[in-house]
Amino acid sequence: MFNFFRRKKPAETEIHAEAIAQIEPVESAVAIETATEPTAAIVEPVVKPVIDSIIEPATLLDAAPTPMAEPEIKPEAEPDTSPAPAAEPTPEIETLQANKSWFSRLKSGLSKTGKGIKNVFIAHKVDEAWFEQLEDALLMADVGVTATTQVLSLVRARVKKDRIEDASAVKQVVKDVLIDILKPLEKTLDVDAHKPLVLMVTGVNGAGKTTSIGKLTHHLQQQNKTIILAAGDTFRAAAREQLAAWGARNGVTVIAQESGDPAAVVFDAIASARSKNIDVVIADTAGRLPTQLNLMDELKKIKRVAEKSMAGAPHEVILVLDGSMGQNALAQVKAFDEAVALTGLIVTKLDGSAKGGVLAALAVERHIPVYFIGVGEGVHDLQTFDAVEFVDALLDE
Repeated sequence: MFNFFRRKKPAETEIHAEAIAQIEPVESAVAIETATEPTAAIVEPVVKPVIDSIIEPATLLDAAPTPMAEPEIKPEAEPDTSPAPAAEPTPEIETLQANKSWFSRLKSGLSKTGKGIKNVFIAHKVDEAWFEQLEDALLMADVGVTATTQVLSLVRARVKKDRIEDASAVKQVVKDVLIDILKPLEKTLDVDAHKPLVLMVTGVNGAGKTTSIGKLTHHLQQQNKTIILAAGDTFRAAAREQLAAWGARNGVTVIAQESGDPAAVVFDAIASARSKNIDVVIADTAGRLPTQLNLMDELKKIKRVAEKSMAGAPHEVILVLDGSMGQNALAQVKAFDEAVALTGLIVTKLDGSAKGGVLAALAVERHIPVYFIGVGEGVHDLQTFDAVEFVDALLDE
């Protein structure tokens, strides 16, 4: 046994050298590790460190042979996931967006008025006490005694007929009743009825008359109508300046005179519109209280002079009402209607108080159409009155 090791020992270095020189593939290392036990015992102390030093860079022994070049395969074109350029909004889309934005503003503006009424529907049982709560809420919203009595009568009849016991289910009944009451107030301003169409705008001081004229001008321009403004409030320089500012903002002509006769200004505006083929004349007038008889007489004069300038003019006499006035608005409507025969109303500042229910009072006690309602100071904050839209904005959560 010792002789065997002696015979191997002299050739040990040669074996190692030869083994090292011939190591190429990984299989050699594997063969060394799987050799018979005696050989492994001899080779391990010397050869393995050398082999380890040779095969340490994994890329040298572990690297696979260079594969044959494969034919180039062009990857399929990836689908274009970049967003397509946004299409320009069509007039229909712009109208839809404007209506949605308007409804949001209207709902926010009527939130003070609707809050008290909506709280009534939180109760669980419909009984006499519940009807008393509904009555109080309607009166607080300035619906008025007459209109409130009518609403309660109709709601009671529906509740009894349909055997409704849950207050939340009565909400739709109240909405239906209010819509039926307000529907007669709906009327579209017929801009094409005459050319030029002459509008005389009246109202008390602070109702938002001049601002409403500016918004109305913008509204009519969206219908591609040409407009001339007549600064019929000749007593207040600020009123003329305000109307001139709205005229410049909307790009329309303003006919004005300093300390002149309001009727003469309106006469000139109508004559100018007829000569220039203008679609609409909007005549501003001085703010006045119904009790100021001299000013009410002046309003009648403006109407007479307008008719001399053009047969049938003014074609529309519109009263601007401050929606926050509540039941006082009824007295204003009555006085102006008797003086100049109103044809329509613009109700402004519905976002300023909790008295928006006055429209129901107007519908029951005065049958004058509401052409427009306003809930803000922007040019888009004056829109045509829609009963369903109004009640939804008033009572929906």
